[in-house]
Amino acid sequence: MLRLDLATVFLFVPGSRPDRYDKAVASGADVVVLDLEDAVAPDGKAAAREEVRAWLTAGGRAAVRVNGTGTPWHDDDVALVAGLGCPVLLPKAEGGAELAALADRLVAGTPVLPVVETALGVRRAEEICAAPGVVRPAFGSVDLAVDLGVDHLDDVALRHARCELVLAARAAGVTAPVDGVTTAVRDDARLAADCAEGRALGFTAKLCIHPAQVALVAAALRPSDEELAWAARVVAAAREGAVAVLDGALVDKPVVDRAVALLSRAGAPVATG
Repeated sequence: MLRLDLATVFLFVPGSRPDRYDKAVASGADVVVLDLEDAVAPDGKAAAREEVRAWLTAGGRAAVRVNGTGTPWHDDDVALVAGLGCPVLLPKAEGGAELAALADRLVAGTPVLPVVETALGVRRAEEICAAPGVVRPAFGSVDLAVDLGVDHLDDVALRHARCELVLAARAAGVTAPVDGVTTAVRDDARLAADCAEGRALGFTAKLCIHPAQVALVAAALRPSDEELAWAARVVAAAREGAVAVLDGALVDKPVVDRAVALLSRAGAPVATG
């Protein structure tokens, strides 16, 4: 099973483009997301679903973004992912009951990533994060901007909603959120700025729409070698006592907790005792 809770880079691939599935897997993204929603026109939904089914049945590993609750394609999409047991992204999530109903139709333990991209979803973010099956939320910045009537490139306009999602995930005890897409595919400066904004607010992953974005996002959001070296030194110092001093700075429990979290994100959980 793909670990949506540990992933940093999520790469969307149109479900209607099976020629791109394997290329996406080879991109270095932690999770490839086969998209049956926005990337597929209404008259191509059924054919895309069958392409996704064929590739996953043949051994492909990916998550699937299904069409939203209440759309004509939702039930068939959910039947597909339920039959294959693959992770699910639910767009325009707006409440816990909706996610509970989805969980009832999936294989027990199937990880669900609700995409919060409406004003109502933001208002109900904690309820969404606490719903059955949810491992972490994602932020649908572009759709939320449309809903609010603001520019999706305006960090200030969306900052409050981003903070709400980070707080909701923490309060519900799930992994920190996945940030929304950067639509400027070849603008590395904009992508780097978006990653910096998200990381500063508490996001630990990002949705991508092109393989060219993968390496930069990974470098920006995964713990750096310097951070991991610092974390290892903090943990080592903590073993010497409840409170220590490292490089002239106090090392107490909150600092140690942050160091352990960084090491855990890199796949190296460390005991401090």
